[in-house]
Amino acid sequence: MAHAALPPTSPPARDHAQPAGSGEALQLAGRLEEAAEAYRAALAHTPDDARTLSNYAGVMTALGHFEQAYELVSRALVLDPTLTDGWCNLGNALLQLQRYDDAIAAYRKCLERNPEHALAISNMGVALDRRGEHELAWKFHAAASRLTPENEQTRTNYALSLLAAGDYLNGFREYEWRWTTHSSNAYGMDVPQWKGENFEGRTLLIHTEGGFGDMIQFARFIPQAAARGGRTIVRVRRPLLALLGRSFPEQTFITEDDPIPPHDLQCPVLSLPFALGTTVATIPGAAGYLVPDPEKVAWWRERVAADQPVAKGGRRPLRIGLVWAGAPHPEVRAAEQANRRRSTTLDTFAPLGRVVSGSVFYSLQVGPDGVQARTPPAGMKLIDHTDLLHDFSDTAALICALDLVVAVDTSTAHVAAGLGRPVWMLSRYDQCWRWITGRTDSPWYDSLRIYRQDRPLDWSGPIRRIRAALKVFARAQRAGGA
Repeated sequence: MAHAALPPTSPPARDHAQPAGSGEALQLAGRLEEAAEAYRAALAHTPDDARTLSNYAGVMTALGHFEQAYELVSRALVLDPTLTDGWCNLGNALLQLQRYDDAIAAYRKCLERNPEHALAISNMGVALDRRGEHELAWKFHAAASRLTPENEQTRTNYALSLLAAGDYLNGFREYEWRWTTHSSNAYGMDVPQWKGENFEGRTLLIHTEGGFGDMIQFARFIPQAAARGGRTIVRVRRPLLALLGRSFPEQTFITEDDPIPPHDLQCPVLSLPFALGTTVATIPGAAGYLVPDPEKVAWWRERVAADQPVAKGGRRPLRIGLVWAGAPHPEVRAAEQANRRRSTTLDTFAPLGRVVSGSVFYSLQVGPDGVQARTPPAGMKLIDHTDLLHDFSDTAALICALDLVVAVDTSTAHVAAGLGRPVWMLSRYDQCWRWITGRTDSPWYDSLRIYRQDRPLDWSGPIRRIRAALKVFARAQRAGGA
């Protein structure tokens, strides 16, 4: 998963230098669990210290305990409503609870007390972005960037705002700020980053960034990059090797288990659009660019055909793949929080079970959440062959044997759309920047349709619209002789 917008947490408010073991010192050092323990100990002696309550709330927000943070900082502001950072911390907790109007009101209270509170200004921009008000958000992001021009989180949030509105030239340029802290050195890369120049006679190493879906989506740019120079090597996670190697046979692929070969330049895959000057109008491969293994596809078609006999009248059942949860990312706090919001359960898909008579559903859900396939909702015929999916080339082949994929915003949706297969994606209310606010289609994938939540945390709207679309899709399939 690519970087997700995360409001910077206010640093702890303090009146003087703090001892090394204090909550404030630990919080500033990024030792959040220890800081939380220190704040709890301090509050045991002074439970009505508004400043400590607010600081503790900031730590709880950073750790993902949003309800507790909200309660703590609300109490702090009752005790001291003039606490400027407290209003910012309240806004942060409300923002993560997806109470955007209330978050904006809290940031406004903060800015009334300190109009140059850079964190509140930036966070106000994030809240406005979540509501889709990007042009207004840009004013806040720009102001925050002027006040703290070297703050990588503020600059990255500005980038994601531009990208969500479809301003790719400016957005991807600003997105390079993510490397201030997420340095490519962490990937073992210590050569210059490629910025789009001709590299004839040299070797470019393109390497993984983000999750599987990010690599799948941005792999389409590899041929364009390779066309500008000499040798190109692409370093990927092993489960992607077979699918991407077949899809781009002219490129050299290695896995992250292999030694890094000699190279002159390097580029994270998510920096390719910046290097290539990509705009919405110049995204390549929207019709599909992934190539499945034909032998695996043939095998899966036979297997799927054997799962359900042809119905009376010679009609075969409609075959629909389902994915209901993304992969967890505990190592990246913002990504993990976004994953919780993008994921749901198999029971959410229960209303789809009886829309089309005789339809058969296939689990494409791998990982721990796949266990839900053992007890499908009443009325849903669900077949689970995921124990036969060993890498993404297997998943791609199975998808080619299905009529449709219905999935949350996860890597399998990218595989299906990259194959040019019909895929309907359920998107969280604060959807990822890559889908462009206000669109139900995508310039990235011709075959993708987006069903965004009408309200935060509520999947009923997307499911209702998918039910209606499924009836139309089934009629079209039958008319086409499927």
